[in-house]
Amino acid sequence: MRSLTRTLVRARAPAISRARVSTLHAKINSPPPRIVKSQGLWLETHEGHKILDASSGAAVVSIGHNDSRVKKAIAAQLDQVAYCYNPFFTTEAAEKISRFLTDSTDGHMSKVFVVSSGTEAVEAALKIARQYFTELPTPEPNRTKFISRKQSYHGNTLGSLAVGGHKARRGVYEPVLATNVSHISPCYPYREMKEGETETQYVGRLAKELDDEFQRLGPDTVCAFIAETVSGTSLGCAPPVPGYFKAMKEVCDRHGALLIMDEVMSGMGRTGTLHAWEQEGVVPDLQTVAKGLGAGYMPVGALLVGKKVADTLTQGSGAFSHSQTYQGHPVACAAAFAVQTAMKEDNMLQNVQEMGKVLGEKLKERLAGHKNVGDIRGRGLYWGVSETLSLRNVC
Repeated sequence: MRSLTRTLVRARAPAISRARVSTLHAKINSPPPRIVKSQGLWLETHEGHKILDASSGAAVVSIGHNDSRVKKAIAAQLDQVAYCYNPFFTTEAAEKISRFLTDSTDGHMSKVFVVSSGTEAVEAALKIARQYFTELPTPEPNRTKFISRKQSYHGNTLGSLAVGGHKARRGVYEPVLATNVSHISPCYPYREMKEGETETQYVGRLAKELDDEFQRLGPDTVCAFIAETVSGTSLGCAPPVPGYFKAMKEVCDRHGALLIMDEVMSGMGRTGTLHAWEQEGVVPDLQTVAKGLGAGYMPVGALLVGKKVADTLTQGSGAFSHSQTYQGHPVACAAAFAVQTAMKEDNMLQNVQEMGKVLGEKLKERLAGHKNVGDIRGRGLYWGVSETLSLRNVC
């Protein structure tokens, strides 16, 4: 462990002159290590230092680096069609990954819109939610608002940032973010459940809060409620308590609004099932995926559209009023399909379930008794650790 730590520390100081750096890095005055090779679980810098990619990048590289099957699929697609404008043309690669995704939901989601990132998938979800209400047999044009949750994260473009509740990332952009979004409490039992409150009572309280927000805004003005199936960036792998999403879906249905489940980080197998909502007993109206979809081999994300929404657009204008230059990119689609095929060939979902149990047990075994550890939670290979409330208050 000490040698790995030394490697990490030394790797943070690449021999690159600031004056020669043209890339706008996140930390402008401190360029990150330059990676020249990746294999399996490891990254290698230009100085030869190896770094364990323990978090799969930004929770992305689900099958490991440099998989020959995916590289072969990418090369084959480049030999066929490298690019075509998806609104005008389609490709076998785009149709294959879309069919794979709809089939993986047992037909609950009937259409797929392939984009280049999770943020783009969220933007597409917000737009199609709005369009849906304008194309109902009796249109509902007053529906222009969205309800999200505090301490949530849905992306970094202005639209996705507006529905997110990540204060630090909203920060300087707050004055230019859309104001048609409101935020309610997250499902975060460690810090939010009251003393003596049961999980059933907690769910009831959160459902009432959502219902109250509908009433405050006007039930017929809300397009959708958006939430991460298992919270990621902001709350750190916090699964919902049993019955939470069923209760929230009931509130949405009661008021005629849609439920958008953001699985950009928690989906595509990371929590032990291909879709995290499979463990919740509910099916979303709209779903977003990315990260594990293409495992980092190509930039790719997708919006999955439920039958109700898809049928309404099909019977209405017959079009989705949204497009992007690289939507349905054939090479990205081929990479994503190859990644999903590799996951199936290697029985990765079962491995996530089995190793997830081991990871959870080991985390609790090693950390549960620590005075500064208050909560250990997660699903599959998606776990987080929180410091104690008392330490939080001190800090």
